[in-house]
Amino acid sequence: MEYIAILDDDASLRTALARLLEACSYRLKTYGTAAEFIDSLALEAPACLITDLQMDEMTGSELQHYLAGTGARIPIIILTGSDEPGARERCLEGGAVAYLHKPVKANSLLSAIAAALERSDSPVAS
Repeated sequence: MEYIAILDDDASLRTALARLLEACSYRLKTYGTAAEFIDSLALEAPACLITDLQMDEMTGSELQHYLAGTGARIPIIILTGSDEPGARERCLEGGAVAYLHKPVKANSLLSAIAAALERSDSPVAS
């Protein structure tokens, strides 16, 4: 079953995003660390990944680079609470579908998900 992955070290944001996407009938899984997410790839890759840019263990852009190095073709949406110089450009040049600022507007996120799913082969709505 295809799903959208949400990766953020902030549990309250993961919960809020999950509620929004569940209300839109998306199937999803949430992760608190990049290591958790990477480990899950052995079982199944998501149709889309929504990830925080700034996490302690591995940043969203580092994860993006790691995934590209493994050949994984997962459309990625980057969320950030602060805008580092050059981060937007690096993420988009690295293939991110969108780079959105927190607090993210629901319509902006849903539009980015629609664009990401166009790059994916499988539907994730139930």
